[in-house]
Amino acid sequence: MVMPSFWKHKTLNEMTNEEWEALCDRCGQCCLHKLEDEDTGEIFYTNVACRLLNIHSGRCSDYCHRAQVVKDCISLRENFNEALRWLPKTCAYRLVSEGKELFDWHPLISGTEETVHLAGISIKSQIIVSENEVDDLEDYIIE
Repeated sequence: MVMPSFWKHKTLNEMTNEEWEALCDRCGQCCLHKLEDEDTGEIFYTNVACRLLNIHSGRCSDYCHRAQVVKDCISLRENFNEALRWLPKTCAYRLVSEGKELFDWHPLISGTEETVHLAGISIKSQIIVSENEVDDLEDYIIE
């Protein structure tokens, strides 16, 4: 069972698997492709989704097997320091690691997953293209 406000009292490393999964807001942004400028290290976001991302729910369609199906899929829990560079500023994992509060729209605060979509944070509010339809990711960089 997940304790109320567990994220205020535990570090990411101290969280159980259930708590870790509950912290995810299901926005789907981590499943969009990013590009890194090799010279500056700057991260550019695209509107191109991993082929496993269900753009209607914002969830992975094969979460349990994602790393076997998508070779460059990164487990946030196992590679958090690496992933931190490209996680969106709204990501609950990033916020907790930085000692910041979760936003009011986060499901753990609001009590419903709908608020992520209503706040315009989820990929449901964006025009998303499947990676299967893209030749050059640079053509799909977004602000």
